[in-house]
Amino acid sequence: MAGPKLKTVTRTQGNNQALKDGSVRPKTFEFAFEEVDPLIAAFRRMVRGSEFDICEMAITTYICAKSYGKPMTAVPVFLVRAFHHGAILVNAKAGIREPKDLEGKKVGVNRGYTVTTGVWARGILQKDYGVDLGKITWVLSGDEHVAEYKAPANVVPMAPGKKMDDMLISGELAAAIGVEVKHPDVKPLIPNALDAGLASFSRRGLYPINHTVVIKDELIARHPDLAGDVFNAFAEAKHRYVERLKAGKIDKPTEVDNVHRRVMDIAGDPLPYGIAANRKVLDELVGHALTQGIITKPITADEMFAPSTRSL
Repeated sequence: MAGPKLKTVTRTQGNNQALKDGSVRPKTFEFAFEEVDPLIAAFRRMVRGSEFDICEMAITTYICAKSYGKPMTAVPVFLVRAFHHGAILVNAKAGIREPKDLEGKKVGVNRGYTVTTGVWARGILQKDYGVDLGKITWVLSGDEHVAEYKAPANVVPMAPGKKMDDMLISGELAAAIGVEVKHPDVKPLIPNALDAGLASFSRRGLYPINHTVVIKDELIARHPDLAGDVFNAFAEAKHRYVERLKAGKIDKPTEVDNVHRRVMDIAGDPLPYGIAANRKVLDELVGHALTQGIITKPITADEMFAPSTRSL
């Protein structure tokens, strides 16, 4: 049964390869893949215009969008994860000897305040290093995907005509999150970032989630089996990727593949899908979203996802 063709955006990567090449197919519909570059543009188009039937999305964008009643619901498929200890760069001349020294300073955030990397990085500063996030002025280089969102008072836009890289290099910003700057005066706040992330994972069991998958609510209502079918297709594609990873059969492994291998040495499956295996990390993320003013009311892990997928 072919079923309807659903307009779908997801980045081509190891755990999705079997969907893109057609070796894994859903049972009740067909994927009609569209390529959107950069992928973040698809997040914005989905949140603001519901342009796609199925769409990969940054998870804090989704949590924020859901709080404003956007007509989409996620399935517990977590396509992208990352350790964010290396996401914070500092100006070496700004007197930042430890994370607490960021208090009272201006810190840049690439794009919007609700960007998932920023949420996780601020969570690291607060929970692991005791930084009072309210004592930092957060300077944004862009706006939010969810247009209705209003950031806390200590979040401000970058001045017109400025560039975040230049502001970090000059010392106008003491630090910045989510930028890539190669300059002798710019260095990571947390040294040996990947090792720090893996050590945190070993200690707390949290491999931060960055991206999930959302479906238009009208389609879920019209097709009761759709959400489960989407989940199962993505899960089977991921399973094939992990088996190839375990067997050392990835041609030209990427940096992401290599991180997954190191996570696999600690935890087995580097990309668990489903709520049960991810409840702890989801609760952690919701806690950060509340603390940082991304949302104003708590949401449970179960409430985030389509009812038919909660036990998958």
